[in-house]
Amino acid sequence: MPKTKYKVGGMSCAACVARVEKAVGSLSGVESCEVNLLLGSMTVTGEVDSTAVCDAVSAAGYSAKEESSARKIAPDAESAGNENARERKEIFARLIISSVFLLALMYLTMGHLMLSLPLPAFLSGNAIAIGLTELLLSGLIMVINKRFFVSGVLGIVHLAPNMDTLVALGSAVSYVYSVVLLYLIGADTVAGDLASAHERLHGLYFESAAMILVLITVGKLLEAVAKGRTTSAIRSLMDLSPKMATVIRDGREVSISAADIRVGDVFVVKRGEKIAADGEVIEGEISVDESALTGESMPKDIRAGDSALAATTVSSGYAKIRALKVGEDSAIAEVIKMVKEASGSKAPIAKAADKVAGIFVPAVLLISLVTLIAWLAVGYDAGFALARAVTVLVISCPCALGLATPVAIMVGSGVGAGHGILFKNARALEAAARVKVVAFDKTGTVTEGAPEVSDVVSVSVSEEELLKLAIALEEKSEHPLARAIVKYKETAGVSDVPEVTEFTAHLGGVSAVIAGHTVLGGNRRFIEEKNSRTLDEKTGEIYDSLSALGKTVLVFALEGTVLGLIAISDRIKPDAALAVAELGAMGIKTVMLTGDNKKTAEYVAAQIGFESVVSEILPADKARVLDELSEKYGSAAMIGDGINDSVALTRADVGVAIGRGADVAIDSADVVLTRGAISGVPAMIKLSRRVLVNIYENLFWAFMYNIIGIPLAAGVFIAPFGWSLTPMFGAAAMSISSFVVVMNALRLNLFDPTKFASVSANVKEMQTNINKKEDESEMKAITVKIEGMMCPHCSGRVKSALEGSELVISADVSHERGDAVITLSDKAGADAREVLEKIVTEAGYKVVG
Repeated sequence: MPKTKYKVGGMSCAACVARVEKAVGSLSGVESCEVNLLLGSMTVTGEVDSTAVCDAVSAAGYSAKEESSARKIAPDAESAGNENARERKEIFARLIISSVFLLALMYLTMGHLMLSLPLPAFLSGNAIAIGLTELLLSGLIMVINKRFFVSGVLGIVHLAPNMDTLVALGSAVSYVYSVVLLYLIGADTVAGDLASAHERLHGLYFESAAMILVLITVGKLLEAVAKGRTTSAIRSLMDLSPKMATVIRDGREVSISAADIRVGDVFVVKRGEKIAADGEVIEGEISVDESALTGESMPKDIRAGDSALAATTVSSGYAKIRALKVGEDSAIAEVIKMVKEASGSKAPIAKAADKVAGIFVPAVLLISLVTLIAWLAVGYDAGFALARAVTVLVISCPCALGLATPVAIMVGSGVGAGHGILFKNARALEAAARVKVVAFDKTGTVTEGAPEVSDVVSVSVSEEELLKLAIALEEKSEHPLARAIVKYKETAGVSDVPEVTEFTAHLGGVSAVIAGHTVLGGNRRFIEEKNSRTLDEKTGEIYDSLSALGKTVLVFALEGTVLGLIAISDRIKPDAALAVAELGAMGIKTVMLTGDNKKTAEYVAAQIGFESVVSEILPADKARVLDELSEKYGSAAMIGDGINDSVALTRADVGVAIGRGADVAIDSADVVLTRGAISGVPAMIKLSRRVLVNIYENLFWAFMYNIIGIPLAAGVFIAPFGWSLTPMFGAAAMSISSFVVVMNALRLNLFDPTKFASVSANVKEMQTNINKKEDESEMKAITVKIEGMMCPHCSGRVKSALEGSELVISADVSHERGDAVITLSDKAGADAREVLEKIVTEAGYKVVG
């Protein structure tokens, strides 16, 4: 379903949000409508004409316009910053001018009437003049802050009262009541009852009418400043984009705006400059600081043929880069887009506040009216009853309800982006906090994802022949293990690779025809099923021994005859054990899912510390396993590389993709970890838990403030405790309420989700053990330099002698290289080298190194 974004104007509280969502949601073709009070934005999902949407918003009493789909990034940052700056400047100007008039008004009401401070001669003793001056000053303040009245009246006209309606009513009622009193003062003066006229001066509420507006304006200013801080993460990301670029035009270097770069342009960068677009280095070599984008602290060296990312800084060197992705297609634009969408989306938890907000203002108006009638009914004078009713109006704060969730979501999304954690929407951020079990893919997720050939074991042909057939077969495959074998071609010096035909990729392996014969390559199950028989005992032992070392072993066969084995290893990521241990300390179950054989999977899982492992499963089966985990534990997250795991990532309650730079736009995931480190998984969950707690705190404050404040303002506690509030204190409390909610959300900026102090000591020991075991496994394969081998017969003789020892699993012997690569068994001890040398010597050859 298409999503369209709109800018909405005129909203002041959660009641406005509810009204706009209801108006747009009722349109035909609209699947969903999410309005964000903090950003003044609206996202509409569905097939609907934008004009109809804007008309619906207008009919509800607000304004809307479709956001531009411009492909430039930097202007958006400038616009976002300028809009907030303009708002603060306008509010500040109103506040300063209003405060000047308010001080004069307060001097009249409190300074003179309460403290007997002196007045000018033309006012002294003149009740009518004093009252008229108060009317004039308060009227000026009301004109300066007319936006409250415009918005409030429009809310009533459109049957959608909002916070501004409450403020406008509170101020207007106080003003009108005071005007009526002023007429009575005039009547008393004409009748000669000057004492009564001066007594009525104390009942005027002109200062309350003005003070309400000024205090609410103070609150709006504090709110605007705090809002500016909540959007600072997005603006800082936007500001990463360079403003200028140096492109090559007609053989000359020309400086242009970075926004004007097009795909195919060649631009140059040098030390201290930012890369203007995603592209490929075509000349030169540079060191690039990608920390602002990927979080990687170490500079990255890139040269001709390597990819470069926009908004990263050149630490040293000079290079020419061809632009491949520009504007909103670049990696930095994708990051900004995700952070903005997460900030602008609505979490499920916000639904409760939305329901309350929809009826909040009408309910407050009713409570205010009931308060006025009740106090008059029990015999209190109109001034007292009016004060209670007005205080109810101005203390009520639907704004806090509307801000409780979005401010926390926005700040949390910004904190996440700063730590390489990109939430695609607010639903994902909330769902991550409720995860009970995490399933990890193996290759490319808990391992480095760069498999390399570690062992070549020939069985029925020479090693060279085995490699030629394996490389020919795997060159047609796109599997990571296939690429590792093809990459080994240069290392092994293999040439004259035969042509293949009828290549077919199967589940678990591949097949092709070479020189009229069918060649197979794949895991043990695949080969045994295709050959309709199991591996022989010796080959099976070698397969199991290599698998037990955590290596993935591929078997190759020709017309049913096993040619040999090629083992491929992939190093475990250095932060894997830390991530799994921290998740365990948080009470979260961990599972590893992989298509590898059981022994390899169990070895890797044991090194990292997974509680359980599911091996030998197909990508489609991972989705089934996730359904089972979710049903068993309540909520499951899937961590994968976003390619083979796309189905599982989509099926999981929270799909998390491990991405780097340009890979951040993995469509199937809910969350993207741009640093490529899986320690971001516990950090993601810790952050989402903290954000959820912050939302609960905000909602608790917003609800409790109104639950306690409204009865207090209505005078419920006057009889039992003598507690009461004036309209001015009510307005001050309302102003502070929204500010408290926003400032509480800003506390999230102080939270560092990457601190794992609880398990750091244990993990260091575990990681040391992992490194030790990996070093030991590497020591299982040693190369022996041999002198005297002249032909294939010599190689075969040494191979037979070595493999006849119980210390040796396999031996790759080559008279051309003059060495033997030997894979040792677990029985090999400290004297293994002496034993091997003796075997080679007895075979008639000499070990030279």
